[in-house]
Amino acid sequence: MIVLKTGRELKIMKEACSISAGALEAAGKAVEPGVTTAEIDRLAEEYIRRRGGEPNFKNYEGYPATACISINNEVIHGIPSEKRKLRAGDIVSIDLGAKFDGYHGDNAATFACGDVSPEAKRLMDTTRESLYEGIRAACAGGRIGDIGHAVQSYVEARGYSVVRQFVGHGVGTHLHEAPEVHNFGTPGRGIRLLPGMTIAIEPMVNAGGYDVKVQPDGWTVLTKDGSLSAHFEHTIVITADGPKIMTVV
Repeated sequence: MIVLKTGRELKIMKEACSISAGALEAAGKAVEPGVTTAEIDRLAEEYIRRRGGEPNFKNYEGYPATACISINNEVIHGIPSEKRKLRAGDIVSIDLGAKFDGYHGDNAATFACGDVSPEAKRLMDTTRESLYEGIRAACAGGRIGDIGHAVQSYVEARGYSVVRQFVGHGVGTHLHEAPEVHNFGTPGRGIRLLPGMTIAIEPMVNAGGYDVKVQPDGWTVLTKDGSLSAHFEHTIVITADGPKIMTVV
């Protein structure tokens, strides 16, 4: 069931999203050669708790950490580890969120570790901009397929592919709510977008094909062909005046 949020609920969600955005910003600033992914994870958790929130990924369906930290050909759900040190040239996708007073925020971004290749930078730039293309398409009265079509068209015109197996979602009193928000689709199709809907749009874009595979740990998702992948996400609210990004500090 899709829940339209009231003004009171949106005010609480705004704080959850602000905490989420601040934690992502702090985690991104820590991305440097030699830093372990576990160190970044601890920093993110400390930030969230310092602001009165709870890490909403931790223990979610058994996930063991605050953040998903995925490197290079890892698409999503990389588990932080003391053994995983970042290297110059890596691209590092960090996905995390916070719960505050019963409501959730969720966001992600891909960060460059030192200098990265022109190819990696172009992939990151394309993925980031495809997110904003999707957000711009999220207008009250439109259809959810408008979002996916905007993302897919932008990405594929630049020679990349959007992951199909994992998608965006509604956000509210649960981290994952209806509706699913695909990064591909047909304009004018799917559920109607209404004021008060809160959704996470999150393009996962591969430099090669869109097929992925899950590692034996049951979490880490890789590109099937070994190509690089990038991931950006915002939680937004649909309003009569257009879409508004909620995951801002």
